[in-house]
Amino acid sequence: MINVIVVEDIKSIREGLVALIDGTPDYICKHSYDSCEKLFKELPSLNPDVILLDIQLKGMSGIEGIAKIKAIHKNVNIVMLTVYEDNKNIFDALMAGATGYLLKTTTPVQIIDAIKDANEGGSPMNPSIANKLINIMRDSSPKKNDKHIDLTEREKEILTKISKGMVYKKIADDLFISVHTVRYHIRNIYTKMQVNSHVSAISIAKSKGFIS
Repeated sequence: MINVIVVEDIKSIREGLVALIDGTPDYICKHSYDSCEKLFKELPSLNPDVILLDIQLKGMSGIEGIAKIKAIHKNVNIVMLTVYEDNKNIFDALMAGATGYLLKTTTPVQIIDAIKDANEGGSPMNPSIANKLINIMRDSSPKKNDKHIDLTEREKEILTKISKGMVYKKIADDLFISVHTVRYHIRNIYTKMQVNSHVSAISIAKSKGFIS
């Protein structure tokens, strides 16, 4: 059972997300808030796996709240769900510790898939966000970019799909392999590139021409 918390100040959206999550088998959402301040009052006694967090909130912004959330629950996965798709908000949220970044135009099915992906160690984001992030991070690791990296064709294939914002399950289905095998390849990619995030891996892969 994946335990989810929603932080969203627009009541109709918040209630819709709660109904979606709580009505999906193997997911539960018993707590939702319209501000980070209200979340912090109860968060120490809760044990969420994933938090869906808006950016523009009354009082403290979602991005400001990330560090405080992590201080209480270090390993919780935070997925931003917002209308903002500018470079600054994307960069600031992910650098603050967000696991993923979704736009509010994301379909209900994709939101559910993204929650599962985040809970399993992925970094879910819309394809347009992934493309923006690649451009932001293109030159972030110049020393690592100069090192020879030998990726297999399958590893390049998986990186290409990740760069398009695909979740692990979709990648596995497309390649006719298991989700476990996808994770195995990603661990190998991280080891070869000496990175620990999709963002850095995609940035290096793009700079080396592994993906377009």
